[in-house]
Amino acid sequence: MKSVVAEHESQHPLKLTKYVGGFIASVALTMLAYVLVTRSTLDHNSVVLFISVLAIAQFAVQMVLFLHVGEETGPRWKLATMFLMLLVVVLVVFGSWWIMNNLNYRMTPQQTEQYLKSQDSI
Repeated sequence: MKSVVAEHESQHPLKLTKYVGGFIASVALTMLAYVLVTRSTLDHNSVVLFISVLAIAQFAVQMVLFLHVGEETGPRWKLATMFLMLLVVVLVVFGSWWIMNNLNYRMTPQQTEQYLKSQDSI
C-alpha cells in the first residue's frame, strides 16, 4: 500500500503580512469613521456619503484580505454567493430606509404624539 502523508500549509511571511495589513486597514477605517462622526463639522449628507464610502472600503478589505474572495481556482461559488448576499443586504437596508422615510413623511406630528401616548399606557 502506498502511504499518503497530509501536508499542511505553513504560514508564509507574505500571508502573515496580508493579515496584519488587513487588520491595520480595518482598524484605521473604523477609527476614521468614528472620528468623522464624532468630530465632523460637515453637513449630514456629506457625513453619510463619507461613511458609505468607508463602509464599501471596509467591505473590500474584509473580502479580499480575510475571506480571500477571488483567489479560488475552481468555479467562483464564493464570489457568486457573496454577490447574492450583498444584494439581500442592500434590499433589506434600503427597503427599511424607504419604509421608515415614507412613514415619517406621511405621519403628522399630532399622529406621532397620539401614537406615543397610546404606547405609554401599555
